[in-house]
Amino acid sequence: MEFILDILYLYVVIYTIYFLVLSIRNLNDKPFRISKRYAQFEEKDNIAVIIYAHNNKNTLENLIKELKSQDYPIENFKMYVLLDNCVDGSEQIFEHEPYITLINIKDVGTIGKDMAVSRLLENLSTDETIDSYLFIDADRSIPSDFLSTVNAALSKHAVLSGETLMVTDTLGPIDKIKAAYQKYHMNFMRQARSLLGLAATADSGVFIIKKEIVDRIGNVDFKNVNTELKYSLMLSKIKFQCSYNSNIQTFVDTTNYTFKKPRLSVRLDLFKKCFPKIFTSNKIFAEHTFSLLNPNIWTVLFIYALVLKHSYLFKFIVDFKFVVFSFILLILAFCVSLVNAKLTTKEICLLCLYPFYSICHIVKNLPPVRMLKNKFKNNGEDISSGTEKMVVDVLVDVGETRQIPCKLEFISEFGLAKIRFIYKKRKFTTNSHIRMIDALQELKMKLIEYNFVIRICDCCKHFRSCQDGTTNMLKGICNNEFPSLSVDGEKNTLIWNTCSEFEPADIKSAVEEFLTEKNEEPKKQEIPEQSR
Repeated sequence: MEFILDILYLYVVIYTIYFLVLSIRNLNDKPFRISKRYAQFEEKDNIAVIIYAHNNKNTLENLIKELKSQDYPIENFKMYVLLDNCVDGSEQIFEHEPYITLINIKDVGTIGKDMAVSRLLENLSTDETIDSYLFIDADRSIPSDFLSTVNAALSKHAVLSGETLMVTDTLGPIDKIKAAYQKYHMNFMRQARSLLGLAATADSGVFIIKKEIVDRIGNVDFKNVNTELKYSLMLSKIKFQCSYNSNIQTFVDTTNYTFKKPRLSVRLDLFKKCFPKIFTSNKIFAEHTFSLLNPNIWTVLFIYALVLKHSYLFKFIVDFKFVVFSFILLILAFCVSLVNAKLTTKEICLLCLYPFYSICHIVKNLPPVRMLKNKFKNNGEDISSGTEKMVVDVLVDVGETRQIPCKLEFISEFGLAKIRFIYKKRKFTTNSHIRMIDALQELKMKLIEYNFVIRICDCCKHFRSCQDGTTNMLKGICNNEFPSLSVDGEKNTLIWNTCSEFEPADIKSAVEEFLTEKNEEPKKQEIPEQSR
């Protein structure tokens, strides 16, 4: 027990010193202010602005107007818009926009940001006129000097992420607490680490990277917040760590923003994988790896409480007074961290409530609590007239030779669709979507990460989806000779059907088909000299 307490105390002391150093360093953000002041005088990069949109017509139209109003030379940036299965008429914005490259992905469901961006980057890899990529979501809004600020930051760092600002007036109490914590985390933790030259986590909502790095790596990874963290660690390992820059500001409506944070289990798993690789001269990667072990406030307080009690009653490796001194140092560091965090008095009060939200969130996600909640929720669904379910037995290909029996539970709940994948006692449930085909697309993308393929029509290369006027798009056509040669013409089927002639579809080729359609998409053209 004594040895464990020694290790725990050493852990929190190191964290206390680390926190104090960050607090002091964040008091002086002069480098950011100087960079902002002289942003207009930096040599101009040729930037490819890549906008991802999924039913964001109003905010997308506003973002396009803001990009066209930038103080950055128009000949130094190109715009590429990825419309991922938009059904809100977003393509109408570009009917008279000949200088914007539009990639309108439809009829294959919602493929997601990661796949859409990856396929576009493959096409742009041969474009030698591009110096840097700027990825931004269509729900963002930007100031008129946004591109100039990005360009100035690129002169010092090859990979960048920025600050996300939001209006909190329309948020509920819980979301206001989370928003205050996020603002504090950005303006203190992320900014202080950047001032010390340490790595930041990539944010696909606004992310900038030199083209030569993408060409070297081969891709980006924007599946979710967990893969963004993994991608950031990989960048640190090749000595192109992501740097946070508070000058790069985007604004987002609170109705479109989702608070996200990497899971503890993911961070611990990444630490185990990265730890054997830290014994090199790459100090940035080593520090980035150890930063995965950053404790939350309750962990620090709990350890200090144990050590204070033990050192007061029994002999400890250090005197009780020294333990008290280190704890006071931590409190002092927190007070100093608030000085340049740009928080209002109200936001500081909300920030102090974050530990209580955190403990409630931990309790809520404990396995027994989650099991009871799901059981209660399922019981509620069974008696609810607004919920319909259908269970289908399927086979799943694992690798090239193995198949496992599973179940798909198609759930329609009060107008929204989701799918539950069941294998023995393990379950995975998609998010709620407007269409069932979008829920299935999310499930397919999740299983592909583990090299799993569901043997159903929607995953078969012989299947073609039908635009039958329904929301869920459950029907399609089988182009195979199976099941019967006596059937003439097209064979109707449903997305969850299967047969012995199943052959996995190449999902990438379906997307590439849209990206290579030059006749239907308006392309970026050379701007006449007189119009510049």
